[in-house]
Amino acid sequence: DHHVNYGAGSGLQDRVAFVHTDPGQYDASIRLADLQVSDTGTYQCRVKKNTVAVHEVIVTVQGEP
Repeated sequence: DHHVNYGAGSGLQDRVAFVHTDPGQYDASIRLADLQVSDTGTYQCRVKKNTVAVHEVIVTVQGEP
């Protein structure tokens, strides 16, 4: 359904977008812009076609020394 759940109070609404305008064409990649240390966490992509595929990615953001 081309839906992104940003999580309550995450501040990601303006910084997360699908890479392609139509993720229904078999590429639901997302882009995280302006990464911040507070963005560190586990991100999950859940794709529904005939079955449900779930992929989790752990993102660790570190500041410059």
